[in-house]
Amino acid sequence: MKAPSIDNSDRRERQAFVEEVWKCLNNCEMCGKCRILRGKTAEAVYADYIDGKRSYRDVTLSIRNNNH
Repeated sequence: MKAPSIDNSDRRERQAFVEEVWKCLNNCEMCGKCRILRGKTAEAVYADYIDGKRSYRDVTLSIRNNNH
């Protein structure tokens, strides 16, 4: 699933995308999403993307570089 671009989506669409991609799979040992987000909600980590300030890719790269 590709993230909606900031230019061609509204806040609601971006938030729905983040919620869908980062929804809990109820299998912590296999998933690892919580570890990636370091105890924060996906909405908090991706707030700049949801608000249209940074691309999904930029936020994801920040996560990978431990700068979120």
